[in-house]
Amino acid sequence: MDELDSAAPAGGNGAAPRPRLEDVAARVGLSTASVSLVLRNVPGPSERTRQRVLKAAAELGYRPDRTASALASRRSRLLGVMVDIHSPFHAELVEHLHTAAEEIGYDLVLSTLTRTRDEHAAVETLLAFRCEALILLGPVAPAAALADLDRKAPVISVGRRIADADLDVVRSADDDGVGQIVDHLVGLGHRSIVHVDGGKGVIATDRRRGYRSAMRRHGLDEHIRVLQGDSTEKAGEKAGRHLAGGGELPTAVVAYNDQSAIGLLTAFRRAGVDVPGTVSVAGYDDDTLSRLDAFDLTTVSQNAEEQARQAVTAAVERLDRGRTEPREIVLAPSLVTRGTTAEPR
Repeated sequence: MDELDSAAPAGGNGAAPRPRLEDVAARVGLSTASVSLVLRNVPGPSERTRQRVLKAAAELGYRPDRTASALASRRSRLLGVMVDIHSPFHAELVEHLHTAAEEIGYDLVLSTLTRTRDEHAAVETLLAFRCEALILLGPVAPAAALADLDRKAPVISVGRRIADADLDVVRSADDDGVGQIVDHLVGLGHRSIVHVDGGKGVIATDRRRGYRSAMRRHGLDEHIRVLQGDSTEKAGEKAGRHLAGGGELPTAVVAYNDQSAIGLLTAFRRAGVDVPGTVSVAGYDDDTLSRLDAFDLTTVSQNAEEQARQAVTAAVERLDRGRTEPREIVLAPSLVTRGTTAEPR
C-alpha cells in the first residue's frame, strides 16, 4: 500500500468510508503511483496532471494519512515546539514556525508552558509524539539539562543565549536591543531612565546588562536604577504603581518586554501620569499588542519571522543534512519608534 493511502473502513454507525488514494486515481484515470507523486509534491507529473489530481482530491475530500506515512518512512517529520501560552511574542513565533516548516514538508507539535505545567512536562510530551527535533522558545532549564536533552533529539534554543552547552541557538542581541532604546531616550534628552527587569533568567540578565552598559556609555552611571519585575503585565503594573506613588518620577522607563510595558502604561494612566508627556515608556519584542493604536508602544523588534526561519533551518540541517557542529545565530534587533516616547518636559 502506498504510504499516502488513507484507507479506512466504514464505521459501524454507517458512516461513509474515508476516501482512499485509489479513489483519487480512479477519478482522474491515473495509477496510484502517479497520484502519490503529485500528492507528495515529487517532480515528474506535468502541471496539468497535478491540477487534475489536486482537484479530484479536493472534490473527494481526500486527506493523506500522516500516521501511515510516518510508519512507512520511519520518520514523523514533526518538529516539537515548546511555547509559553501567556506570551504574545511566542504566539507570533509559532505562526512563522508553521509557515517555515510547511514549506519544507514538516509539521509542528506544540506543547505549552502554563503556570502549572513546567518545561520538563512540556518536553516529555513532545518526545512522546516522536518529534524529531525540539524548538524551545525561551527555555530556562540549565544548560547541562538542555545538553542532555540534545542527545535524545536535536535542540534549538530560540531567544536565549546558552554559553556552556553545544546546542543550536537562534536569538537576537538583547543587550544591543536595550542599548538602542537607551540611545533613543538619551537622544531625546532623557537622563533619569529606569529599567524594570525580567527576573533571574538569561534573557533578563542580558537585557539588564544592556541597560547598564548603555547608561554608563552615556555617562549616566548615577542615574542607573533597576526595579524588580518579570515578563508579565502584572509585574509592569506593580512597578508603575511604585513609581507613580514614590515621589519623583523618572522621565523614562525601559521595560523588560512589551507585556511589562503595557502593565506600566496601565498603572500610569490610572494614576493620571501622562505618557509620553510626563514619562516615556519603551518595551521589547514588538509583539502584536504593542502595535495596537491603544498602546502604540515604542519597542524593539527581534524579527520573529527570521528567528522562526532560522530555527527551522537549523533543525532540518541536523535532521536531513548531517550537520553535527552546534551553531549560534545572533540576529540584530531594531528599534521601532512609536507614540510612547518623546522629549522630556
